[in-house]
Amino acid sequence: MNGEAVERHTITVLVNNEAGVLARVIGLFSGRGYNIESLTVAEVDPAARTSRITIVTSGTPAVIEQIEAQLNRVVPVRRVTNWTAEQAGIEREMALIKVAGTGEKRMEALRMADAFRARAVDTTHTSFVFEITGAPSKIDSFIELMRPLGLVDVSRTGVAAISRGPEAM
Repeated sequence: MNGEAVERHTITVLVNNEAGVLARVIGLFSGRGYNIESLTVAEVDPAARTSRITIVTSGTPAVIEQIEAQLNRVVPVRRVTNWTAEQAGIEREMALIKVAGTGEKRMEALRMADAFRARAVDTTHTSFVFEITGAPSKIDSFIELMRPLGLVDVSRTGVAAISRGPEAM
């Protein structure tokens, strides 16, 4: 790397919803040794048969530019948007976080959950499962605070991203 800093980018790819498209997009990453930190896929328009793939990856500006160019060459891709570089987008993620503990640690976990607006979706005498939604950095912070309080397990959805304002992707 020629001194360029590695940056985290959120890229969305609007694709035709057909067999093999996801494999082709993912193959582009794995074939070139690019890491995917988060991946979400969902159909967004059944009538138009389109799906949105949201990928969080890291690389130098040159690598990110190369990823975008290669994604645009995948035949069923309709549009590639880099939310980090092009425009201000909104990124959100949901996570379920299991914490086990009793006494003061249990009370502290509840206080932290309240401060982060996490909701207890399952409660036993010795554990909680919290649901939290927000920016990935908020979820990272909550998880780190739960570690000393009895963190047992984490399940994350991956990032969903959308543009601000009235325009569609």
